[in-house]
Order: sequence, then structure tokens, then C-alpha cells
Amino acid sequence: MNKIKLALPSKGRLKEESLKFFQKKNLKVVNAFGERNYFFNIKNNNQIEGIYLHAKEIIERINDGTLDMGISGLDLLKEFPEIYSQNVKLLQKLNFGFADLVVAVPKDWLDVQNMADLEEVSFEFKEKYGRRMRVATKYPNLTEAFFLSKGVSQFRIMPSLGATESYPFTGSAELITDITSTGSTLKANNLRVITDGNILKSSACLFVSKKFLNNKFLKHFK
Repeated sequence: MNKIKLALPSKGRLKEESLKFFQKKNLKVVNAFGERNYFFNIKNNNQIEGIYLHAKEIIERINDGTLDMGISGLDLLKEFPEIYSQNVKLLQKLNFGFADLVVAVPKDWLDVQNMADLEEVSFEFKEKYGRRMRVATKYPNLTEAFFLSKGVSQFRIMPSLGATESYPFTGSAELITDITSTGSTLKANNLRVITDGNILKSSACLFVSKKFLNNKFLKHFK
């Protein structure tokens, strides 16, 4: 019989809370080859073949069929709904991993308090510098849709591979959108969230492959 392929987040608070969630379901995770190894088993259950992965890789691998289920973020599903919705099912929203995708500007942009202000400033910026404001983000689809819904059109997306908060400081972008749980990293980089700049409220979710929906193992999560 084929084993069930399960993935959990590989680090941080999300990993800790995922382990607690499974333990509450009487599914105790035990590391297969020591604490530093990426593989795990479920105690007294030889059906499961577990692996720790980055949250983004988890939802990608459920989508391509190499995983049956796993815990990842709602933000990742919402960023690429046309890709993931075909093969990935959101089985359950979980009560942890809360974070907001927000619009953040430099603290000294005192004339930008909301998206309407940003729209006005974006036209002034283009007139002054001959180019559109750059928005650094790991979420280009959600960001573009949100900006346009708020009437902000004079912007250019700058895809970020990491450390998005540093882009305004280095001159690589004028503002950013980023996922944050406390806002402390934004504040540390002299950024602030504008008042109506909440793009998405995210949380950890249990995702499964649609091909896996009839598997009896899922009774643990009802």
C-alpha cells in the first residue's frame, strides 16, 4: 500500500504550532533520524511518510501530486488561485499562523495615510520623476489587484525574493507590500502600514490533494 505523503513547515513558530495541532489529533510526530533531519514519522502509524519543507514548497508539491497533504499559508493559495485551485483543496483553516498582507510606506511619508493619499502621491511622483512608483513584493498578483481596486494605477511591481523591508532603504523601491504578524520588522526598517492597507488576512491551513479527499486518514481532521 502506498504511504501517505505529509509535509509540515520546516521552521519557526509555524512548525511548533503544526506539531501541537497534530498532537491534539492523537498524531504525535517523531523525527525519523534525529532532530536535524527533514524526515518524520507519526508514532504508532506506519501509513505516514513525513517531511519538513518551506511553506511555499508544501503547497506547490501538493499541487504537482508529490504530496498528499500538508500545512501551509492561506496567502500562498490566494496569490495563485488559478494554479492551485485545480488540484489543491483547503480542508481546514487552523487557529494559528495569523498574519496580514499589508501595504507599508516609509515613516516619513506623512502625507500618505491611506490608499487615496497614495493614489494622489503616485501621480505627483510620476510627474516629478518621469516614472511610476515601485512596489516591492513577494505577492505581485494580490498586490496589483488590491491597488487597482483602490484606484491606484501609477505603480510598477518589483518582485522580491526576500528581505522586502529593505527595498525602500536601498532605493530599490518606494514602498512595499509584505506579510507580517506583529509589524515589528516593518517598524525596525522605518516603515508603517497605511490605515486601509490590509490586503489579506492569512492563517495556517491544512491543504490536501483533491485526489486524496476520499482517503480514510482524513477522518482525524473532522
